[in-house]
Amino acid sequence: MNFGLIIIGDEILSGKRSDKHLSKAIEVLGMRGLQVAYADYVGDEPARITETLKRAFASGDVVFSFGGIGATPDDHTRQCAAYALGCALVLHPQAKALIRERMQDVAREQGMAYEPERSDNLHRLNMGMFPVGAKIIPNPYNKIPGFSCFGGRGGVHFVPGFPVMAWPMMEWVLDTHYGHLFSRNAWVEQSVIVFGAMEATLTPLMEDIERRFPVKVFSLPSVDHPQYGRHIELGVKGDPAEVGRAYPELLQGLRTLQMQLGPELVRT
Repeated sequence: MNFGLIIIGDEILSGKRSDKHLSKAIEVLGMRGLQVAYADYVGDEPARITETLKRAFASGDVVFSFGGIGATPDDHTRQCAAYALGCALVLHPQAKALIRERMQDVAREQGMAYEPERSDNLHRLNMGMFPVGAKIIPNPYNKIPGFSCFGGRGGVHFVPGFPVMAWPMMEWVLDTHYGHLFSRNAWVEQSVIVFGAMEATLTPLMEDIERRFPVKVFSLPSVDHPQYGRHIELGVKGDPAEVGRAYPELLQGLRTLQMQLGPELVRT
């Protein structure tokens, strides 16, 4: 199962705000033995959002979409999800109840009477307009829910752009719907620092390891590392048992090439 991200908002692409969702998603998934397979960044342009969501729905992957589910003119994600699915937006009854509950809480905190028919309160119900058949995602911060659209083995899960809301909602989705995929000991990465080598020289060894073992081999060059200076971090990642077989072969290959080796690293 692949896990993908869609991060929506002009403010990210313009640099007004820095994206924090990718690094957090890597952490949240990693704690459950899972990995981010890809991340798409999209501005507030409805046609582009719709096409991105069409790909997500068609993929069968588990995809988290961050941002654009509010009720202001630049929030297009809910409508784009409906376009991508070819269905209508409808007011979800449970979302309606939760949004009204939130409005009542706010009125009470401000010492005011709750007026359900007031124009701004009616407008806020738009945040509960989801594609037909969507399921809600509870929001522990302010009760305004997100929503999920399931299909095949996976689904696309829509949460706000605000980290304080989005991250616990993402964890709820994972723990509620995808616990059967968790495997906290299913992945390990072992690597070694290689000094004075060129990637072209190492490529045949990398290809040989991938042919012989069901692992991924990676090469991360650095020209100005504060500790190691110019070097290549070369390693293998995957199932711990397979990494345990492949990594010694990688080291032996480097020694055969008479490479200067530095520290070895392990990540789980």
